[in-house]
Amino acid sequence: MNTDYFAYLNESPFPSSGEGKLQGMRIALHPSIAAREWPSEAGSRALEGFIALEDATVVERLKSAGAHIRGNTFMNELGLGVDMDTSGSAVAEGEADLSVVVDIMGESRIIAARAGLAGFKPSFGIVSRLGVIGLVPSMESVGFTAGRPEDILEVLSVTAGDDGRDYSLSVDMPDFSDVASGKGENFRLGVISEASNLLDSRELDEFGKCVGRLKEAGCAINELSFGEFDLFATVHQVIGSVEASSCAGKFDGVRYGHRAGGAKDWNDMYLRSRGESFGTMLKTLLFQGAWFQFENYGAFEKACRVRSRLLEAMDKLYESVDFLVLPTCGMKHMEGKAENIAGLYDMCRLALPANVTGQPALNLPGRLLGVETGLSIQVMGRRLDDTRLLAWASSLVGRIFSGDKT
Repeated sequence: MNTDYFAYLNESPFPSSGEGKLQGMRIALHPSIAAREWPSEAGSRALEGFIALEDATVVERLKSAGAHIRGNTFMNELGLGVDMDTSGSAVAEGEADLSVVVDIMGESRIIAARAGLAGFKPSFGIVSRLGVIGLVPSMESVGFTAGRPEDILEVLSVTAGDDGRDYSLSVDMPDFSDVASGKGENFRLGVISEASNLLDSRELDEFGKCVGRLKEAGCAINELSFGEFDLFATVHQVIGSVEASSCAGKFDGVRYGHRAGGAKDWNDMYLRSRGESFGTMLKTLLFQGAWFQFENYGAFEKACRVRSRLLEAMDKLYESVDFLVLPTCGMKHMEGKAENIAGLYDMCRLALPANVTGQPALNLPGRLLGVETGLSIQVMGRRLDDTRLLAWASSLVGRIFSGDKT
C-alpha cells in the first residue's frame, strides 16, 4: 500500500461481504467532500483542523451502495488546479478503483489525462453538492476518475438525484436505465476548429491520431466553428472570481480553521487570519473577484450575459452532431505546474467550456482509444446527456479493443 497518495486513510477494515451495487469498490475522496468525522481541510490552511460533522450526500450514497471509502487524497487549495492532486495517481496505481473530486475548471478531466484514466464532469445540477466545500458554485461539479467509463456510469447512477437539500439540483435527471441509447449506432462527432487551433503542430498531429481512431470506429467527423470560443476563459475568470470571493468570505478564523495570533482586535485578527490562510494563487483570484464586485460590477453583469449567449451558441452546435470532441489540455500541461492565475487558465482553457455551460464532459486517454499518444481528448454532450455519453464511450472502448469497428 502506497500511502503517499492519501492525506487521510480510513482505519475501518474493508468490508468482506455485504450488499449494494458498488460492493467491493474502493473510493478515493477529495478532502473538500465531507466524510463524517474525517478531516475536511480541502487543501487549505483556512480549514486547518476542521472535522466533518456529517457525510456529504455523495459519500452517503456511495456507502449505502456498498462502496468502501478508502481515504482522502491530497488536493490543491480549495480544488483550484491539479498540481498537488494525488487522486488520479491513487487510481492509476491500484490504491483505489475510482476517485471523487471537485471539478471547478476541468480538474477531473485534467487529473485523468495526466494519469491515463477516464475522467468525467457530470451535467451541472444532477449530483448534490451538499457537503462539498465549494468555491465557484455555478460552475463546479462533483467529478469522477476511473480506469473505465462504465465504472463512472455505475457510480453516477448511484450518486445522482435529488436529496432535497441542494438548491442547485435540476428537476430533470438523465435516465440511467437507458444505456442502449449510447450503443449500436454510428455517432456524429463535431470537432471545434477554434479549439484545435490552440494546439501547436505536434499536439495537432496527436489530436488527429485520436480523431482518426474515432473515425475508424465508425463515427462521422464534422468540423465546426465556434467564433467566440476564447470567451469561455474570460467568462469563467470574471464570474468564477466573483463567486470565489463571495464563497471564501466564510473563512474568517472565527468559527473554525486557522486563526492568527497576536492580533490587537477582532478586525485585525480577521485580516491577519485571511492573509495567512490562503496561498498566492487563491489570493490572486479572490482579489480579482473583489475588484469586479466592488469596482467594476458592470463587467460581471456583462460576463453573465455573454455566458447566456455562449450557452445558446453551444446548443446550436448539437443540431448537426451528437457529441463534441476537443483536446483535454495541451501536452505541455500533462505535467508540471501553473505558476500563476494566467498559467492556470492557460492549462484549463480547453476544459472550461463544459464548466461554463454545465454540460457533461468525459476525458478519454489514448490508452482507451488504442492510440500511442501523450494527448487526451474530451467528449462533450448536451446537458443531461450523461448516460448516453458514458454508454457510448464504454461501447466504443469495447469495440476498439475487440477489433469490431462497426
